[in-house]
Amino acid sequence: IYIKLRTGKTRTRKQVSSHLQVLARRKSREIQSKLKDQASKDKALQNMAALSSAQIVSASVMKSQLPPLHQHPYPPPARFWPSPIPGQPGPSQDIKPFAPSPYSTLQPPLPTPISSNELPTPHPPSATAVPVWQDRTIASSKLRMLEYSAFMELQRDPDTYSKHLFVHIAQTNPSYTDPLLEAVDIRQIYDKFPEKKGGLKDLYEKGPQNAFFLVKFWADLNSSNVQDGAGSFYGVSSQYSSAENMTITVSTKVCSFGKQVVEKVETEYARVEGGRYIYRIHRSPMCEYMINFIHKLKHLPEKYMMNSVLENFTILQVVTNRDTQETLLCIAFVFEVSTSHHGAQYHVYRLVKD
Repeated sequence: IYIKLRTGKTRTRKQVSSHLQVLARRKSREIQSKLKDQASKDKALQNMAALSSAQIVSASVMKSQLPPLHQHPYPPPARFWPSPIPGQPGPSQDIKPFAPSPYSTLQPPLPTPISSNELPTPHPPSATAVPVWQDRTIASSKLRMLEYSAFMELQRDPDTYSKHLFVHIAQTNPSYTDPLLEAVDIRQIYDKFPEKKGGLKDLYEKGPQNAFFLVKFWADLNSSNVQDGAGSFYGVSSQYSSAENMTITVSTKVCSFGKQVVEKVETEYARVEGGRYIYRIHRSPMCEYMINFIHKLKHLPEKYMMNSVLENFTILQVVTNRDTQETLLCIAFVFEVSTSHHGAQYHVYRLVKD
């Protein structure tokens, strides 16, 4: 799952093991070539014989990819958060710095956003076919997420607004020729979300299982084109679609180290548009906790430091039918910082339990 989330590629255990063995042999040859006398070579070989391929490679990776600490002017990880977030418990209780790992500076190949103009015309479904968006987008049998965004907006004058998208899931027009979503075992992310009653594990066991999704965001924190300041508005917008008329409740939980920090609960009613029921939460104000979190994250001097903090920052959104309490959608959000000039990126997975 680590390789899939980081790169979007799937690798079997055998492929990983084989790659580690190749790297280990290469590292062994490098070490031997640097030793001049035979006694030193023999001793080095004895030491490496006691190590696994993974241990040899990880030691090499850590040494080669992490520069000496004294070369960097920024403070050590313990000082990522020098002061508490206003109105919230101290940093040691909720948001804690994460010691940089050897993989912190690695960036995955970012997925290319799908443009609705590039998609072929959908094949007409038969009367009994599963809807085209199910298994290809964030959609259960009863509710589909059409769009989602978190943004900052600044009004320059009465008629002009500047907007920056931190994360964005754009509405798409899928076809039956599009591939199905990749699957991730939900047990791999249990520890990143609350475990008590009403947590991710409890919700999944109650089902329905086709309502659970994982979204990996590469967030765009480069908002230099929209200067933050007085009058800035931080908001979240989302839109959903259903064939049924119901009242939905949207719970959004912000989590740090698997523990809930804040929760926002909103209720939305349906509007009929184009023969379907549309649920639209428009420009919902972002909570003070999240605004301060973004401010502090943006002021960290290195992207790997931002990613280290985001390793243990997650959001769980649960959409339920208010009257029946049935889970309609459950979306687990995990984050990294985008390094792409295309801005915010994302990738969607189905959550399963094999």
